[in-house]
Amino acid sequence: MSSVVGVDVDLGSILAFRLFDIGYEIDLAKAEQVWARTVRTGSTRGRLTTTPPKAVAFGVAPVALNLGTISLALPDGPLAAIATARLYDFGVVSVAIRVTVQDLPWAGFAQRLNAVDRVVGTTPDTGLWSELLERVRQGIGEGLVRPTVRALEEDYLVGVVNAFSEKMTAGALVERLDLVPLLSGEQRALSDGARRDLLRHRYSYYTDDLVVLTWDRAFIYEPRGDTDVIDVLEVANAQLLEMRYYDELLDAELPRMYNLVEAERRRWSLPGARRFADLARRLYTLVAEVTELTEKVDNALQVTEDVYLARIYAAALEMYRVPTVSAAVDRKLSIIRDTYTALYDEASSSRSGLLEIIIVVMIAVEVVLAVIR
Repeated sequence: MSSVVGVDVDLGSILAFRLFDIGYEIDLAKAEQVWARTVRTGSTRGRLTTTPPKAVAFGVAPVALNLGTISLALPDGPLAAIATARLYDFGVVSVAIRVTVQDLPWAGFAQRLNAVDRVVGTTPDTGLWSELLERVRQGIGEGLVRPTVRALEEDYLVGVVNAFSEKMTAGALVERLDLVPLLSGEQRALSDGARRDLLRHRYSYYTDDLVVLTWDRAFIYEPRGDTDVIDVLEVANAQLLEMRYYDELLDAELPRMYNLVEAERRRWSLPGARRFADLARRLYTLVAEVTELTEKVDNALQVTEDVYLARIYAAALEMYRVPTVSAAVDRKLSIIRDTYTALYDEASSSRSGLLEIIIVVMIAVEVVLAVIR
């Protein structure tokens, strides 16, 4: 790595995201109305700023909320930051903290990013995130449908540079600047293999822009100032969070389903067919709800013509293992569907058996009455 003396970050920002699954879904129109009435500040519908709508668009545009200015207690003194939130209709809220950076050496930029990460990296139960999340919950009120008791979460950290002290190409940036401390958060030197893995997912469209992705961090150099890549990464994280939620939900549901089915089979009685039918309807309702919500998640972002954003979006989904978790959800839904079919068939068989018994009894009664007469 060659010297980086004299290369400063003239303008940039640090964004820390924390995403929460807070309910079954969010009625965005009602949430906007309640927010305007209770918080008395405006809200906007999210959109990609530089990409044509026909190329990339939100399935249902999220609602962006302004949470105001906060202060972060960094080791070298308090630092002002802007807090915002985005509401997705499938029940996810993304809370973001943005710190503006000006006139910092490159090494100082990486150090500040890691310092921000340490400060905001507290658990959501006791800290800044829980306060901001509660502000969102209170502000949207009945716009939140079927709130969850425990909010599942994901976090992500992004370093953005809009201007260096000298003109930089993507190749020169990778060659001259050490991105590893920023992307890894490590202070000790990494092995050559670890460095290669960390820098493997690099993307550029023009000669003077660069995106580098890792599992929980990203670096973006964008001299034109657009934020579409950040929006795409946020959506990918929201999809991961929601798929994780349904994966855990179905993990808990499968053993419960097996126990209920086994209990019903052990309890033979005349109303057994009805209980099997009731259990089948319950499972069918669960499958319908999960399928509806996962389709919303899958269609959260529609990429058609923008090849560059499509590559970044696909790479982010793959890196976050969204297809893997989604496939696990589909397998568990398939098991529940098969169980529903089996229960429905068993309920039908029980009804048929009961009808046969009734018919035999009626015939026997007729015969007895005929003999008596």
